[in-house]
Amino acid sequence: MYKIVKKEILNPSVVLMDVYAPDIARSCESGQFIVLRIDEFGERIPLTIADYFPEEGTIRIVTQAVGYTSRKLMNMNQGDSFIDFIGPLGKESEIENYGTVLCICGGLGIAPMFPIARDLKKAGNKVITVMGARNKDLLIWEDVLKTVSDEVYVTTDDGSYGRKGLVTDVAKEILEREKVDKAWAIGPVIMMKFSSLLTEKYQVPTIVSMNPIMVDGTGMCGACRLEVGGKTKFACVDGPEFDAHEVNWDLSLRRMNIYKAKEELALAKAEKGGF
Repeated sequence: MYKIVKKEILNPSVVLMDVYAPDIARSCESGQFIVLRIDEFGERIPLTIADYFPEEGTIRIVTQAVGYTSRKLMNMNQGDSFIDFIGPLGKESEIENYGTVLCICGGLGIAPMFPIARDLKKAGNKVITVMGARNKDLLIWEDVLKTVSDEVYVTTDDGSYGRKGLVTDVAKEILEREKVDKAWAIGPVIMMKFSSLLTEKYQVPTIVSMNPIMVDGTGMCGACRLEVGGKTKFACVDGPEFDAHEVNWDLSLRRMNIYKAKEELALAKAEKGGF
């Protein structure tokens, strides 16, 4: 059993948890993920690692209440345990001293960007972070990203905080004003798609962290397949990070919606019976 040793509500729909998993904490690197299961009846859900503390033996995860399992997870508390907590899975981020790196992140993607930006900064890069959310209430970790970035820019769709607009609006201005050697984009698939299209125009190599539907997390089920460079790849074992300019974004967007209707039915049923 993997105990929750800390719980923090970041906003009404996002929760942070530190989970005691010493073997994973000693082995993981930025960019990797875990798969957890709440109980013997629960589904497996993948979550990118938001931070790790080898000395304390803990892994930090950040979750947004979207479907049935994530909402049930929101109701768990410090002292509760997961029946399964598996990792580290996937390949770690390729960290080097590239020069100037642009980190574009939105929504829940802000959390897994933190350890990557931190490692990029440690490697000697100039780190420019552009982060966005639909509104001020949904924005997380601005202060956290500031600790590992040379510059931080914030956007909100409704203009309730920072600059009104999209992360790509600010990213474009940065790309026009100075040379960027590498970029990372993590967030909703549609955000990563348009970030990729933008950086491709400026010939900036770009990495994205893909989060397709996943079941076992070991490459056996094939549920997380996506097309990269015209070839089928599995996000769980070949990724989760890929060359953004080789991802088939339209196919990825279609696959993300395959089970949307069934997920909505399951959630409605669960809401009637309670979590």
